[in-house]
Amino acid sequence: MPQANSVVVLDFETTGLSPNLGDRAIEIGAVKLVDGEIVDSFQQLMNPGFRVSSFIENYTGITNNMLRMAPSCDEVMASFSDFISDENLIAHNASFDKRFLDAELERINRSYSGEFACSLLVARRLIQDAPSHKLGELVRYKNIENNGVFHRALADAQMTARLWLQMIADIEHFGIIKPSFELMQTISKTAKGQVNQLLAKSRG
Repeated sequence: MPQANSVVVLDFETTGLSPNLGDRAIEIGAVKLVDGEIVDSFQQLMNPGFRVSSFIENYTGITNNMLRMAPSCDEVMASFSDFISDENLIAHNASFDKRFLDAELERINRSYSGEFACSLLVARRLIQDAPSHKLGELVRYKNIENNGVFHRALADAQMTARLWLQMIADIEHFGIIKPSFELMQTISKTAKGQVNQLLAKSRG
């Protein structure tokens, strides 16, 4: 059974909220975890073929000038498809990143066989007393080392990976050795009040 600590953690920066409305990816960042260690990373800006709004420039720090020199989405996503291979995938607010991953890969007739888990949904259940479950807030709340850079893809992927490993460690303190990827998915769908019960059951 695949382990929760051997995954690809990814993050997209995009021109907007929905590929269905014509939005495209402008940066992908990812780290590959094997047995809880970062063994590889991927980062690339990509040119969506049109100018991005000043809001997105300010929010991400990614300017139209930077994108003008970047390779096309198709070229970058082909490389990224090779990078993720058949690994399971993690993202913070995974439904957002999955939408863009699916849309961008569909354009180049590529797909992936791994499954997604959402660190945001897992955190809502395992870190219920955090003031907010935004990535930056959770990183501060759990005292996770960071360089203060947010809304750039690789930095966010690295933060998400550290948060993910911290949550695995929290589960291991509960007496569950090497939690599976499937257990993390189950936690993400479990009612908050039932989580301790689930963990107690998983221990046996």
